[in-house]
Amino acid sequence: MTAFLLLLLPLCAAASDQHVTVHPGDDVTLRCEAGDVSILAVEWTRPDLEPQYVLFHSDGHYDTDQQHPSFTDRVELVDRELKGGDVSLTLKNVTSRDSGTYECRVATGGSRRTKRAIIKTDPITVIYLEVRDPERENSNATSSRGYTGVVVGVGVAAAVLSVAAAVSYAVWKHKSHNDQRSEQSSLKGSKDPLI
Repeated sequence: MTAFLLLLLPLCAAASDQHVTVHPGDDVTLRCEAGDVSILAVEWTRPDLEPQYVLFHSDGHYDTDQQHPSFTDRVELVDRELKGGDVSLTLKNVTSRDSGTYECRVATGGSRRTKRAIIKTDPITVIYLEVRDPERENSNATSSRGYTGVVVGVGVAAAVLSVAAAVSYAVWKHKSHNDQRSEQSSLKGSKDPLI
């Protein structure tokens, strides 16, 4: 067994955070660029899963021994030859279970190996994948609009009732004032002190 030495280079100053939204059944490409380096291994993981491996590619081959079973036959690198540092991942036929945070890591340099490497560096790309059901989106939008319509309708009804109450009060007040005047006039015009 030969020793395996990984030279792990800082490929970028900080991981790039992305948010990708797709619908169930879609294929999606999660972008990751390693730059102009000699790539020995590519690792895509989802830290919330056990095992966390989405894809591990080394020496021109996929290693599926530690791969999470939900990704079997559904993931591949965009460029298996890793030319130009493109280590983007294509995930096929996504489902809601695929929603989560995906991390991309790359091992560079070193000598040949016989044993699987585990890349222990900060991710060069972090992507949050959100799988949304378009039917739910439409029903949520409809129910939201419906709810808003009800609130607006109630608000308009309340405003109309407030105006009606104010008008009724004004009419009552005016009528009371006129009745009071009329009564005072009739008392002044009466010669009978008892009336």
